[in-house]
Amino acid sequence: MIAMNKYFHSNYEESRETFRNLLTRVQNKWPNAELYQKAIGDSEDNTIDVIYAEAATSNDKVVFFTSGEHGIEGYAGAAVIQLFVEDYMESIDPSTTGICLIHGINPWGMKHFRRVTENNVDLNRNYFLEKQDIPMDINRNYEKESQIFLPTKPVEEIGKEKTKLYEALSKGMMNEGYKGIKKAKGMGQFEFERGVYFGGFEEEPSSTYIKSWQRQLLDNFSTVIHMDWHTALGPTNEVTMVVSEKIGESEEGLKDTYGWENIQVFSPDTVKGDSTNHFYELREDEYPTKRLFSALFEFGTFGTSREAELREFTTIILENQLYWEGTEYPESREWIQEELMNMFYPQDEEWKEAVLKEAGVAIKSVLGKEKIV
Repeated sequence: MIAMNKYFHSNYEESRETFRNLLTRVQNKWPNAELYQKAIGDSEDNTIDVIYAEAATSNDKVVFFTSGEHGIEGYAGAAVIQLFVEDYMESIDPSTTGICLIHGINPWGMKHFRRVTENNVDLNRNYFLEKQDIPMDINRNYEKESQIFLPTKPVEEIGKEKTKLYEALSKGMMNEGYKGIKKAKGMGQFEFERGVYFGGFEEEPSSTYIKSWQRQLLDNFSTVIHMDWHTALGPTNEVTMVVSEKIGESEEGLKDTYGWENIQVFSPDTVKGDSTNHFYELREDEYPTKRLFSALFEFGTFGTSREAELREFTTIILENQLYWEGTEYPESREWIQEELMNMFYPQDEEWKEAVLKEAGVAIKSVLGKEKIV
């Protein structure tokens, strides 16, 4: 039985310290490896931490793992990075392959157990090649039903709030609203700074920093293999690969290539500001001779049913309302906070074991295809 607390930490500081301590192990393989720390925000000790090393003789390939883009999801991502360093890194050839590991892309969100940044921005809707690419008005449905999606008053008794929201979202009373939030989830929304799935009015410092690493890796290596670790989406206790259609292969083709079923291909027309799609656009635009694989890997929690989708929307909406407006009801606060953990960082052993097991499958599949492990 694996001791789960070795991998899965209860707070941001512990997780970051464990990550920083991986440097020595990485240096055993890449003596030139260094730890980089980028402070994000002014008021707290929040940093994005990077362990990076180039190959010893020829920069043919680089393994690039990222975690914590959605704050609270970073605990599972950090566990996977630790697993990779301890169990899979040894078989990599450091003479031709470099390494870049990133902890806590959204450190404030990770510290405070939220998905978003201190500016309420969903970072994975905040990556654009040019500032003028940020779409300011793309969610008419969202705007129409803003009374559901934008917090205006404190959270009431939780049973009442859930019933009201479930009815609004599921019974067709707010059909446009349901469509609106489904669209907002993918497209992001760029008008309501206190609303859910807000993509920001401008580029976040975290996005700027990660974009600089994307550029550096494309500058320095012939092939970049990027695995970005997330939680919530997909079948419960299974990993799902989510990748931009810019990869140039169909869903069925990818399933054959990698040998597993849970693969989703998305279009930049329906998902705006995604970091992996930005990576592909950057390569296309400025590094056409370089080879890139960049995908999100999601560890499922609630599942894929319509009921699970409603549960997800309810959790996201109420958590946002709680953050902005608070509540007089302790049981409402507890329920929302517990449900948020259930969605993004479940505490049951079975899920944590599944994360490590499924991560191993994904790592072996992707890096195996590249003949890296």
